Amino acid sequence: MRRLFFIIQKEFIQIFRNKAILPMMTVLPIIQLIVLSYAANNEVRNVDIAIVDQDHSSYSRLIIGKIQASDRFTIVEAPLSAKRGDDLLQSGGADIILTVPPAFEKDFLREKTADLQMLVNAINGQQAIVGAAYLGQIIQSFNRELMADAAPRLAAIRTSPQPRIDITYSNWYNADLDYKTFMVPGILGELVTILIMVLSAMNVVREREVGTIEQINVTPIRRWQFILGKMLPFLFIGLTLLAVGLTAGKLIFDIPTEGSLWVVFAFCLLNLSVVLGMGLLISNLVDTQQQAMLIAFFFIIVFVLMSGLFTPIESMPEWAQYLAVPNPIAHFVSVMRQVLLKGSGFADVQYQFVVTGFMSLVFNALAVWSYRKRD
Repeated sequence: MRRLFFIIQKEFIQIFRNKAILPMMTVLPIIQLIVLSYAANNEVRNVDIAIVDQDHSSYSRLIIGKIQASDRFTIVEAPLSAKRGDDLLQSGGADIILTVPPAFEKDFLREKTADLQMLVNAINGQQAIVGAAYLGQIIQSFNRELMADAAPRLAAIRTSPQPRIDITYSNWYNADLDYKTFMVPGILGELVTILIMVLSAMNVVREREVGTIEQINVTPIRRWQFILGKMLPFLFIGLTLLAVGLTAGKLIFDIPTEGSLWVVFAFCLLNLSVVLGMGLLISNLVDTQQQAMLIAFFFIIVFVLMSGLFTPIESMPEWAQYLAVPNPIAHFVSVMRQVLLKGSGFADVQYQFVVTGFMSLVFNALAVWSYRKRD
């Protein structure tokens, strides 16, 4: 244990002596958390829409007014012809073209039905789906107002009540549908994991480059003591970074903490042991810090894109879902969201603990095995 203590002491001295690492571990993650939480937003706003009004009636002016009042749409043009609307859609000048046909108001009053045409630019599938859904809600509201307004003038009078189904709903866990509430816990888990993985991946190879690894190799330190001594300081740094990030998330974004923070920190400790094992394994196998950075970023990009941070893992192909099982960021993001937003306990995230614990044993065993003492 005394040897282990000296290794840990040496690591802390090296960390605090490096003036570039301290801001990287404290200031930069907080800045990234703030910037990414505001920028990584799947809410669709400022959808450019062009309205081809061929009716010029009170009803067409009413629907145009409702669209103008919405903060989701920006009316870029009101072309007089459908051909001009098609040109705008093809050139990218508009995301949606809404066409009000001639005699729209007359058909509605006479036939009790009328048609509107919606053309959507679906190059960006998500924006197309969400933008069309927003416009559909406006049209439904407009339709209800028309029915109420036209009821006295409709010739057919209903003599019996029409059957109908009413739906009521409530939003759980994120009642205000605030996207930052959904993203901040996941982004925080991602930042902690990435930072610790990058630092650990450059750790041993940096010692090899500066020449201090030879001094360690001639000591009676065992391989497991060396690897454990490298891990423990970064575990402490990772837990500190998580605490600072949770505090910043609460103060800046008012992120709820419905569950136990003990579960969050316990899983963070286990998850970081996996990441440190991977980082130290990479550091043992490469010769330069540049090689370590390239390999680490290769895994980081795959882990982030397949972590469920931006797209649900359940929506991925089945083979991709299997590849997400050994992804430490995916498990961290899931646990952060479940515990902080839903109030899940240990029993609810037990699967993540088991899988992560198994990965920790595997990668740390490989890290110890791959470290070779050379005299």
